[in-house]
Amino acid sequence: MSSRTPWRVRAGTALLAVLAGIGALAVPGPAVAASSPESRQTVTYEGYSIDVPADWRVVDLAENPRACLRFDRPAVYLGVPGDQNDCPAGVVGRTAGIVVEPITARSSGQATAATARARSGKAVAPSALSSNGTIQVAVEDAGVLVTAAHTPATESLVRGVLASADLTKGAERTELSRPAQQRYDAAPLAAAGPQPGSYLGKGFDACTAPSQAAMNAWQASSPYSAVGVYISGSFRGCAQPNLTASWVTSQTNNGWRLFPIDVGRQAPCTNYSLKMSADPATAKSQGVTAAAGAITAASNLGIPAGSAIYSDIEAYTSTASCKAAVLSYLSGWTERLHSSGYLSGFYSSAASGIKDAAAEYNNGAYTRVDHLFYAWWNGAADTNTGTYVPSTYWSNHQRIHQYVGEVTESYGGYSINIDRDYLDVGNGTPPTPTCTGVNLNFTAYATVQSGSTGDQVKAAQCLLKAAGFDPGTPDGIFGPATTTAARNFQSSRGLSADGAVGAKTWTALLSRGSTPTIQNGSTGEAVTRLQRSLTAALGRTVSIDGDFGSGTAQAVRDYQSARGLGADGIVGPATWGALQSGR
Repeated sequence: MSSRTPWRVRAGTALLAVLAGIGALAVPGPAVAASSPESRQTVTYEGYSIDVPADWRVVDLAENPRACLRFDRPAVYLGVPGDQNDCPAGVVGRTAGIVVEPITARSSGQATAATARARSGKAVAPSALSSNGTIQVAVEDAGVLVTAAHTPATESLVRGVLASADLTKGAERTELSRPAQQRYDAAPLAAAGPQPGSYLGKGFDACTAPSQAAMNAWQASSPYSAVGVYISGSFRGCAQPNLTASWVTSQTNNGWRLFPIDVGRQAPCTNYSLKMSADPATAKSQGVTAAAGAITAASNLGIPAGSAIYSDIEAYTSTASCKAAVLSYLSGWTERLHSSGYLSGFYSSAASGIKDAAAEYNNGAYTRVDHLFYAWWNGAADTNTGTYVPSTYWSNHQRIHQYVGEVTESYGGYSINIDRDYLDVGNGTPPTPTCTGVNLNFTAYATVQSGSTGDQVKAAQCLLKAAGFDPGTPDGIFGPATTTAARNFQSSRGLSADGAVGAKTWTALLSRGSTPTIQNGSTGEAVTRLQRSLTAALGRTVSIDGDFGSGTAQAVRDYQSARGLGADGIVGPATWGALQSGR
């Protein structure tokens, strides 16, 4: 921190000066887009200034080091988050909020591929992307990292605030550290195996991932060896300043087990501001989208395939239509996670979501989740589900019981408000459908769509099913279920979701699977997938024989050259990535 005044607030009225003065004690109403200067306040920190709505709280973390960085009520947080915070474990939901912190080695670890950089001499990055309801901008000319949280309803408001940003005379340049800049070209840090893996015992979850110092203190003297972390979802209530790939690596290397949690759309029969559709088909598609975001977040954190990710759907008063929407959402969630090799988990109240899932345990219309994570605050550290779930359901090390909620515990001088959990979980991999007996080898892959019939339709149906997007039994008839499956798959790959299986969709489907480095002389299943996908991508016949010869090598070089890749004829991560994204 420099010696200059780190932050200040300039309001348009005397009332705003009072609001700024009470800072963290103010509890505002919902954020509303301001229409005049009098309804805004200018906040400046370390040479970076933004105009925010007047009713947003402004919290100086130097003065309030234990402040909880929470987004369920609009706020701006300025400074370095402390090692301890007063975050209630039960914070749910989001309105909008912004964290402005100095660029340091720690904060640089939060940068991802979606982090934008403001241009030299500027404080804004107009093309900044939103990922999991978060927009992040590195303003290096002011030496700050800006993290802005929003919902779909408040994204335009938050973008307006970011667009108002300017540099002041006090700005001093600090660049993101080189590890953050190089992270995407080097092997990422990674967890020590799939999470939570096989574990029987106590754990806890907290709204924000604890600091390294707190984790070390708790490891030494608490009864817990597993921790729930909120890795993704546009409805997470707390900021995650500590949650980086380095943090994940450190905890798992130290013996902690992680159970990753996503907080996304809630049941349509609740009053939450972000809800899934009451239409089951739309809800399923929303579950696919949520899972894709969770997979990206897990990958950025080094949490590998084979891990379980738990969708947090809070308690609701069930109806038949609400249950159908929730279970359809979870079907999409599960199928998309399975397509990338992750296990699916479901967190909810035992008396609502969990009970509904159990009621349809054997209903083939829904894709069953792999793990249950249930809230039943009966104080019993076990995985008994009472009358909510039969004991034979999810009985193969597939349960986490949240048995006490919102208690504060202190170990080694670090206090955290937590929910207590008891885990009985085991390693496992989602079933991988195969296309045994279905011909996938063609000299050309024609566009197939609604109304098409034949062997290529059956191949497309089988590939969609294997990818976790179930069109029903492959029958060679391209009907509505196949169209829906194709659209959901296309959405998961960022392709135009037209429901027709054309060259790009064929390429992504045919190349899906493991991504070993292969080259001239290689043989086997990966070569066969490569040859099929090149046939689709290039629009010309590549011999499909599982033998990487000169013809395949030339096709690879042609593909690489056309896609702007290094044309070396070697199929590594970049080439596989392009093929699997349908390029």
